[in-house]
Amino acid sequence: MILLTRLSGSAFVLNADLIERLDSTPDTVVTLVDGKKYVVAEGLLQVIDQVRAWRGSIIAAGAMPEVAPQTLAQRAHLAAVTTHPTAEEEG
Repeated sequence: MILLTRLSGSAFVLNADLIERLDSTPDTVVTLVDGKKYVVAEGLLQVIDQVRAWRGSIIAAGAMPEVAPQTLAQRAHLAAVTTHPTAEEEG
């Protein structure tokens, strides 16, 4: 779920799995798979970043073994990787 803002200023949460298309006309228009459209205050790239972050959090949560909630909070040490070693650097 991602948090978006209508042009009127009211916030709402949207299930990102239902997004079919994003358009910039110049306002950002989110079109859902059922044809419903939302015009939002966030820019096109901001919406894309939110969707990526949300999906990444789902993948990260699924990759962690099941642990007690208090232990999960202690293990919250995920971070972005800034560089990726290439095969040449490893060899």
